[in-house]
Amino acid sequence: MTQSRPNEFIAPPECPVFEPTWEEFADPFAYINKIRPIAEKTGICKVRPPKEWQPPFACDVDRLHFTPRIQRLNELEAQTRVKLNFLDQIAKFWELQGCTLKIPHVERKNLDLYQLNKLVNDDGGFDAVCRDRRWSKIALKMGFAPGKAIGSHLRSHYERILYPYNLFQTGANLLKPTLTNDTKDTDYIPHDLPQRQSVQPLETCSIARRAKRMRAEGGCMKTETAEDCENRPNLRRRMGSYVAKPEPQLVLVKPVEVKLEPTEHEDPITSDKESVFSKKNDPAVDQYMCLVCGSGSEEDRLLLCDGCDDSYHTFCLIPPLHDVPKGDWRCPKCLAQECGKPQVAFGFEQAGRDYSLRTFGDMADSFKSDYFNMPVHMVPTELVEKEFWRLVSTIEEDVTVEYGADIASKEFGSGFPIRGGRFQVSPEDEDYLSSGWNLNNMPVIDSSVLTHVTADICGMKLPWLYVGMCFSSFCWHIEDHWSYSINYLHWGEPKTWYGVPGYAAEKLEGVMKKLAPELFESQPDLLHQLVTIMNPNTLMNHGVPIYRTNQCAGEFVITFPRAYHSGFNQGFNFAEAVNFCTMDWMPMGRMCVDHYRHLDRYCVFSHDEMVCKMASKADTMDVALASAVQRDMTVMLQEEDKLRDKVSKMGVQQSQQVEYDLLPDEERQCSRCRTTCYLSALTCPCNPGQLVCLHHAQDLCSCPPNNLTLNFRFTMAELYPMMEAVTLRAESYTGWVSHVTNILEAKQDKKSSLEVLRSLVEDAEVKQFPQSDLLRQLCAVTVDAEKCAVVAQQLLNGKRQTRFRSGGGKSQSQNLLTVEELRSFVRQLHKLPCSIRQAPLLKDLLTRVDDFQQRSERLLSDEAPRPAELQSLLDVSLSLDVELPQLSLLRERLEQARWLEVVQGASSQPHSLCLDTMRRLIDQGVGLASHALVERAMARLQELLTMSEHWEERALSLMETRPCHCVETLEAALQEVASIPAYLPNCLLLKDTVDQAKDWLQEADTLQVLCPRCEAGTGSQKSKSKRAKDVAQFNKRSGTWLDCLSDVENALLESKDSASAMATLAEVRQKEMESLLALRASNESKLLQTGDCGALRVCVCHNAPLGAMLQCELCSDTFHRSCVSGSNQDPQPNHAWLCPHCRRSEKPPLDRVLPLLASLQRIRVRLPEGDALRFLIERTVRWQHRMQQASAEGVLGVSLTSHQRWGSSSPTTAPSRETYSASFYTDHQCIPLQGLSPELEELMVEGFLLQVTLPETQQLYMSLSRLDSHNLTDSPSPQHSTEQDQHQHNPQGGSPPHIQNGVACLKKEAVNGKRTKRCMEKEGSERKDKAKKPRKKKPKVNKERSQEAKGTCSPTATHSDLSLSDSDEDFTLCAAQWCREPEGKQVNWVQCDGSCQQWFHQICVGVSAEQAEKEDYICISCTQPDHTRE
Repeated sequence: MTQSRPNEFIAPPECPVFEPTWEEFADPFAYINKIRPIAEKTGICKVRPPKEWQPPFACDVDRLHFTPRIQRLNELEAQTRVKLNFLDQIAKFWELQGCTLKIPHVERKNLDLYQLNKLVNDDGGFDAVCRDRRWSKIALKMGFAPGKAIGSHLRSHYERILYPYNLFQTGANLLKPTLTNDTKDTDYIPHDLPQRQSVQPLETCSIARRAKRMRAEGGCMKTETAEDCENRPNLRRRMGSYVAKPEPQLVLVKPVEVKLEPTEHEDPITSDKESVFSKKNDPAVDQYMCLVCGSGSEEDRLLLCDGCDDSYHTFCLIPPLHDVPKGDWRCPKCLAQECGKPQVAFGFEQAGRDYSLRTFGDMADSFKSDYFNMPVHMVPTELVEKEFWRLVSTIEEDVTVEYGADIASKEFGSGFPIRGGRFQVSPEDEDYLSSGWNLNNMPVIDSSVLTHVTADICGMKLPWLYVGMCFSSFCWHIEDHWSYSINYLHWGEPKTWYGVPGYAAEKLEGVMKKLAPELFESQPDLLHQLVTIMNPNTLMNHGVPIYRTNQCAGEFVITFPRAYHSGFNQGFNFAEAVNFCTMDWMPMGRMCVDHYRHLDRYCVFSHDEMVCKMASKADTMDVALASAVQRDMTVMLQEEDKLRDKVSKMGVQQSQQVEYDLLPDEERQCSRCRTTCYLSALTCPCNPGQLVCLHHAQDLCSCPPNNLTLNFRFTMAELYPMMEAVTLRAESYTGWVSHVTNILEAKQDKKSSLEVLRSLVEDAEVKQFPQSDLLRQLCAVTVDAEKCAVVAQQLLNGKRQTRFRSGGGKSQSQNLLTVEELRSFVRQLHKLPCSIRQAPLLKDLLTRVDDFQQRSERLLSDEAPRPAELQSLLDVSLSLDVELPQLSLLRERLEQARWLEVVQGASSQPHSLCLDTMRRLIDQGVGLASHALVERAMARLQELLTMSEHWEERALSLMETRPCHCVETLEAALQEVASIPAYLPNCLLLKDTVDQAKDWLQEADTLQVLCPRCEAGTGSQKSKSKRAKDVAQFNKRSGTWLDCLSDVENALLESKDSASAMATLAEVRQKEMESLLALRASNESKLLQTGDCGALRVCVCHNAPLGAMLQCELCSDTFHRSCVSGSNQDPQPNHAWLCPHCRRSEKPPLDRVLPLLASLQRIRVRLPEGDALRFLIERTVRWQHRMQQASAEGVLGVSLTSHQRWGSSSPTTAPSRETYSASFYTDHQCIPLQGLSPELEELMVEGFLLQVTLPETQQLYMSLSRLDSHNLTDSPSPQHSTEQDQHQHNPQGGSPPHIQNGVACLKKEAVNGKRTKRCMEKEGSERKDKAKKPRKKKPKVNKERSQEAKGTCSPTATHSDLSLSDSDEDFTLCAAQWCREPEGKQVNWVQCDGSCQQWFHQICVGVSAEQAEKEDYICISCTQPDHTRE
């Protein structure tokens, strides 16, 4: 069943499916007219209502009982029915010969005798095919494979079964052919189609559709008695059962008895042939004579015909019969008469039982589930479709179904609710009562033409119900009068439809007549009987366009005028259908009447009567309908006038008026063409019950024309005024249409005003013009124009939704027209068929908007527009009541431009561009829209901010780092910072610090504070600025000391902290002392030699001493006065004279140096010069301390050990003149050579080496100069040594009060409350280790000096310890080594936050009150690491 076959059904293309909206669904005819251009191209279409449209099912299910029609599927198809009729004729032919027809088997399938007969006849007949040996070609045409000798079998079967029948059809004298059957042949059971014709429809409708009410013609239908029905084999299949043909078997079936028409001499005859022989002894037997030989002899060989009782000898027949045939026998005469009867019209017979809707559904579901062996809802529609077309095309399988069709809804109720019906409609479903899609309302709504047909025609004006089951079908047909039809499937399984467009109707009729001409010979109007279908694939193969669809529950299917349609049901369902006609149908309706006239088919209603009734209501008629009626009436009157003129010319003189609309249709039917007459007809007294239309005036009777009478409903004089009224009504609409059309199509310079359009709309409403497309267009244009006028006025007034929505929070720009909408609006105004006064103003507004957009594009394309231009453009936009997309961009660009302007202004003033400003600008820039300039400016700002923050942190770090950085490091950092265009407070503070350091260095250079020398006797180092000149002056003779001094400076520069610098300076000081003492010893020994003085080399000129010489008190060398006179170095009274090599600077007083050290404390920079100054102060303090010890011990009184002279022969001179030899002498006061003890010599040398002027130095010099020789000793007294040692080991020993003029030993405690942990300085021990380089000549002295240096190297520690043990009066002493002893308001204290925790005057250490309050203060001693104090 499901196996694919070569000729398997191929589904046609789908028809269009429409899904109207609620607005479109409101007017069914308007929507159908809208979709008609598309849908009529396919003949049918499907409409899906909105999902919410679900009418209740209102049919009375309990009262609905019906008798369905029986449908045998293989009898429905035209070509299959032709084959069945042919086989029935063959079977009857052989039955009348007393033989049974059996279908032969060829290649395991039944032989198609109809195709074989047709192919042989098409090839010239049996004799021609045999003569030309074309049986193999016949076999190929029938689809048999070649090479199996099928042709010979076909010839044998044809000659045995078909050839005698064809000979009989040609009139040949075939008296008694015989039919021999093969045991494998299949018995053929005749379908007996003539005995199963359509029965009459039930007269349940008071005014049934006339096409179904008309009685069948006499003789077209045969009836059977009850006895005949009992005797005749029951060939019907049980309803709902599937019966397959049995396998071929040897079973003789009694042929169906054919009832003959009664004859005048009909006598009962016996079927037993032996009864003829029993009449031998009967006297009446002699009356039977052989019609061939005319003799009555040999009665035992005389055959009696079962049809006409004629007698024939068996040996007289051709060919002669050897035996008496069994069963009925017909003579050649009766055989020709029986086989020559015309075929009876085919129709459906009614079922034998009555069904309710429930019982029919049970039967239908049971049949489908049994047939497909699966639940009904699981059977695919494609499978059902293919199986249906397979079943209708086979003659081997008989499947019978039943179809409840054409059930009158008037008796049992429609499926839709109706007013006054038995079904109670709920309030929410009352809209379905008046819905235009309710099939009870659709034919009679105002737009329907059928409203003017008074009769309630079932099926056309009253819906019919259809209850279907699987395979039940409706055959190819078109609706009566070629009207529209609409079908609604209330519920159940789908209904499959096939449709042909109206333009292809004649094509379909021609194809069906061509493929089944035998059916149309007996039934010319076969397609109007709804009893024949043909496979859509067959029609499509012949060029007929066919479309299909599956109608599901809740869907409409609409067929269009003259569109053939057919289909079948997929299963149990319930549908409802009705016809309707729109005004566009009227020309088709008149064409249909003419078509019916040629087919001699009766009409359902009179088309002319309908037109006249419509014309009688011209005043209230819909104007669009009036136009259609006017056109149709013009054709009708022209034809009627011609026909009446023709009848008048025939000679018909009598006429009378007859109200045909009061007569039933059966009494005013044309006896010739069955057309329903209305305007006119002809009658004759010879036949009062008959009449003819004027088209068939000559077919009424043979009476002369003057006997005929013209019956008319209206005179022509009455008809024309009726048409004039319709024309007037139509023309009023036509004039309105013309006026509206001219306005809608008017050019720009000829447009009418909006008031004209309003007047036309009002005119259409007053005159009730139809809702045509033109009126809808006019209304739409008027509404659009009014809306445009209102919107235009609002736009011009600037009041179009310009306020903020309450509570919505949305800006007005969201309610304005966009530029494109304004442009479209202006174009719409331009396209309007009318003119409004606001149009020019709106055009000007659009021009200003376009200008704004152009300026906007120009500014937006500029990379850096000016803020003023952007603001000006934004001000212009305020006058444009339009949503401008550029506004947001312009605002963004304005914000960007303003921000960039601020950034540029800030960048142009770097002195005011601080970090907060940069952060604020960056925060503002983050909120701006992305732009290249903004991104670049942001990147620059971010880079500048990052760099600035980095340098601010670094500058702060450079200033706060301990130990402090050197000037070079800070200057290098400032050079990098100088390129940063920003205001950096820390960097500026760093720059101020560097400037302070430079100022300090300049001041230090002015004071000529120098560091120690590595070697003694080097030249003067007055200042760095003079050093280059000194180098140029003494380059040749003093290059060694330059290198050594440069090494000292480099060591100071490379030292990482002050502690290492101080250690380096201490080491250099030790070397300086050792080298200078060595130089003194060398010079003294040179001068004390008693030898020739000419060999001596002295002075800077390296010549021998001569005359008055100057002796340096430091290096003990002598110099010619002339060699040093240009150096402003003349000896001063009571002052030690130093040579140019030993005199390095002007030696400023200590009170000028101490403020320099105080200012150094405020500079957060590490300066090598500062370290040198700090070392100088400490060295000075230590020397002062030693000086104090020496004075306290009385060393100065016994310092000289001898008073030797360089020459014993020198004359005695004054005390101020020293004579060394006869060649030279000193002319100024000086200390005698080798007249000092080592301690005093070292004390004196170091005092002369100090770069500051001290009164102690001058006091020491004066003391040593005044000493007598008898007071000199070789070494210090034991008491002196002991006291000195005790002083060295007693670091807490007191200091004389006479040295408090700048180097006080006791320090005061501050009063600001600071107390931190103190730590003893350990610098002295470190320096002691570095200074332990003893001299060979005086090791003891060196040892004592080392111990002295150990005890005096850290005076701050000594004074600090004193401050902890002295009385309360000691707390008033400042710990600063250079205390200025302030008084009054200047006495402010600060405590060291380092390890010593000593108190200092703020003015003495250069600290302000604010700095002392906010910052930590660390004294000079605590800045040195602990390892330097060990």
